[in-house]
Amino acid sequence: LFLFFLSLKPSLLRAIFNVDPDEVRSLIFKKEDVNIQDNEKRTPLHAAAYLGDAEIIELLILSGARVNAKDNKWLTPLHRAVASCSEDAVAVLLKHSADVNARDKNWQTPLHVAASNKAVRCAEALVPLLSNVNVSDRAGRTALHHAAFSGHVEMVKLLLSRGANINAFDKKDRRAIHWAAYMGHLEVVKLLVASGAEVDCKDKKAYTPLHAAASSGMSSTVHYLLSLGVHVNEVNSYGNTPLHLACYNGQDVVVGELIEAGANVNQVNERGFSALHFASSSRQGALCQELLLAHGAHINLQSKDGKTPLHMAATHGRFSCSQALIQNGAEIDSEDKSRNTALHIAARYGHELIITALIKQGANTAKRGIHGMFPLHLAALSGFSDCCRKLLSSGFVIDTPDNFGRTCLHAAAAGGNLECLNLLLNIGADFNRKDNFGRAPLHYASANCNYQCVFALVGSGASVNELDQRGCSPLHYAAAADTDGKCVEYLLRNDADPGVRDKQGYNAVHYASAYGRTLCLELVSAAAALSQNKGKTLRVLHRAYHGHCGALEVLLSSLLDVDVRSPEGRTPLSLACSKGHQECVSLLLHHGASPMTRDYIHKKTAIHAAGSYTSRHLCNVSTLCRTALMLAVLSGHTECVYSLLSQGASVEHQDRWGRTALHRGAVTGQEECVEALLQRGASVFVKDIRGRSPLHLASACGRVGVLGALLQTTSTSNTQTHLTDSQGYTPLHWACYNGYDACVEVLLDQEVFRKIKGNSFSPLHCAVMNDNEGVAEMLIDSLGANIVNTTDSKGRTPLHAAAFSDHVECVALLLSHGAQANVVDTQMHRTPLMMAALNGQTNAVEMLVSSAKADLALQDSHRNTALHLACSKAHETSALLILEKLSDRNLINCTNAALQTPLHVAARKGLTVVVQELLGKGASVLAVDENG
Repeated sequence: LFLFFLSLKPSLLRAIFNVDPDEVRSLIFKKEDVNIQDNEKRTPLHAAAYLGDAEIIELLILSGARVNAKDNKWLTPLHRAVASCSEDAVAVLLKHSADVNARDKNWQTPLHVAASNKAVRCAEALVPLLSNVNVSDRAGRTALHHAAFSGHVEMVKLLLSRGANINAFDKKDRRAIHWAAYMGHLEVVKLLVASGAEVDCKDKKAYTPLHAAASSGMSSTVHYLLSLGVHVNEVNSYGNTPLHLACYNGQDVVVGELIEAGANVNQVNERGFSALHFASSSRQGALCQELLLAHGAHINLQSKDGKTPLHMAATHGRFSCSQALIQNGAEIDSEDKSRNTALHIAARYGHELIITALIKQGANTAKRGIHGMFPLHLAALSGFSDCCRKLLSSGFVIDTPDNFGRTCLHAAAAGGNLECLNLLLNIGADFNRKDNFGRAPLHYASANCNYQCVFALVGSGASVNELDQRGCSPLHYAAAADTDGKCVEYLLRNDADPGVRDKQGYNAVHYASAYGRTLCLELVSAAAALSQNKGKTLRVLHRAYHGHCGALEVLLSSLLDVDVRSPEGRTPLSLACSKGHQECVSLLLHHGASPMTRDYIHKKTAIHAAGSYTSRHLCNVSTLCRTALMLAVLSGHTECVYSLLSQGASVEHQDRWGRTALHRGAVTGQEECVEALLQRGASVFVKDIRGRSPLHLASACGRVGVLGALLQTTSTSNTQTHLTDSQGYTPLHWACYNGYDACVEVLLDQEVFRKIKGNSFSPLHCAVMNDNEGVAEMLIDSLGANIVNTTDSKGRTPLHAAAFSDHVECVALLLSHGAQANVVDTQMHRTPLMMAALNGQTNAVEMLVSSAKADLALQDSHRNTALHLACSKAHETSALLILEKLSDRNLINCTNAALQTPLHVAARKGLTVVVQELLGKGASVLAVDENG
């Protein structure tokens, strides 16, 4: 921050960073702008707060500096001052009404920042000004979470003494004790436990604090938690115990603690892995493995896929672990579910030392694994020549095939390691041996474009024109796969026949064109008969429409008719247009392809096809009134859009639903297409049958780039009448409803959206209804806190909407900005608490009765209280939360319009616990309703 500010070189900032109050005064007197912003929207007050200079802060504020200015990360000067642990700076900012509830883009308040930075004195100044110390950030973490993570005991004490919820959980359901345990902050853990924290609490993946401490190797914390009697074999959602996690991370000291406390060393997780499996695969697991084996770990225990600890050590190349397992009696040739032994696994991953150790202990090198392959197959396929040598030295028969008839030479040719291939050839591997599909090693080398292997095999005498069961030669496979043409060129130089056809009649030319291999096509086309019959030519040309322009150009040079048709009557031009391949389209047009040729079925031309990826979209073009331009925009074919526009395509044409091409660009976010349409005068304000313009759709779909382009073409003089749809919703409503904060920010930059009202169900209602807290805060910051009490046509405030949906963060946000908790709607005269109670939204009920002190005596139009409503829908938890705050017997026995007390309603709904609680609080059993 310091270096950046200095790089801008404004004199005021230099004076601030030089801590020169007199110079600052002088510059202010000379009318220096105290609210100047850098490219990250930071002001001089941010700089002064960062430095913690109270005197300069005072000078700037008294001279008009905005005390709550936000930079592009939404950090205020108060955030900066707290992060610098400057209590004097914080005091000055608070004196001048700095917003203690301001949130940055991570939704962190100054209190979060104080907790993270151990700024206790700053926190002490902030807490008395806060209505709630349990506000959560974007990750759901409260200040207590941050303090526990940082390990600052004094901060944790302060927060707990001011009402911090010790069992508050973040969005992963992790509590403060989870973070303190993970970081090994023992004193904080002790403090939390002493204050009532649950030591066996679980997060969303069922990790306990013991899991957290064990995984990070915090032995002192583990020891303390175990002394409290926590369950040492508790499993998470994957079935892993703390012992599993400690072994996986190589935490040997913790492993000792857990075993001593009675951890089951043979307990398996959901996949059947024990702690020994994990220790055997861990980079630091040797000592953990030793401890487990010493305490009776089952050395040959198999997981659900049949893997033993030795398999795991072989997979990850843990030589010392494998040695320990072998020395302790591990079964060498144990098979997993794929029939692979540890030797197969070690060969597959190239762990030569483990292979040596296994062979020394008598591992069977001729044992078949997956697909009947031997360890040598896997080593050759993966290209580990040293492993191949080790396995060959044990006397393995070189040409023994797997279940598909493939020898190790086939595997080496497919793998592409020349050293492996030469090793096998030198000891007599048969290079002409065919597998069950009739393929020789040269077929595999060619299909995988392994040029050096092709070179070696041909040089050894392999036949270049040998055909497999499909009638394919190595040249067929090379033509389909070879991008640089080296293998094809070498095969042709060694007499490979390009005219050989497979059993479907295709030669190498067909394969090259089908896969777009231009270089290969050029190499083989001279020798192949391209135009032997129209049917084959058609297949080649239609395969080239995939966008392989180079291949297409080679083919076109030898064809007379470029408008050949498929059975449905589609030409290559139509097919290329449907895929949006502009270069192929241009090439076909250059060679005389007709854009007006219609297909046989739908009577569509290539121009219609230009708008869609697949022909199935085209069948509805006419009936839905969609033009080719609309389809091109929908699929994002920019070049096709420009081409259609240049030929006079209408930008104002509307489909059956009244939507133009611009509507489609707004929905899909095709910015280049939208730009093209706007250049041609497309109207931003044209509305569909629901009254929605492209502005509405771009906002609703979060297309911020398109939205910006649309707004740039509008004029503020005539937008007011065009910005509401048929229900009165503006683009701002839609962006807020769907939570697109970037779109909201762009819209709020436009003065018209700050003034226009639209539907009385305001953008703030929309935001909190869908739990878009960040958007809600942006609205409040931009439009003022008074919007939190706006009402819709039924008299409902945003707090009603948030309570109805149980979005407790939004409820807290609204309350912190002065939302009235006891306001009633005009339809049923219900408060936000009544809304929450009626719908069983327990989190909202708890916040409203505890934090907002909602009036429990208020009644709706049927004289029901919130307690009546909770009981009427059998929402037992909500009813009990309300009852917790009720002690007045008159309210307990309050009757509704039917003269029913809450006891009547609860008894009718069978709410046993509620009935007991009501009776305990003095509910009358003699009260009668209107029916007696």
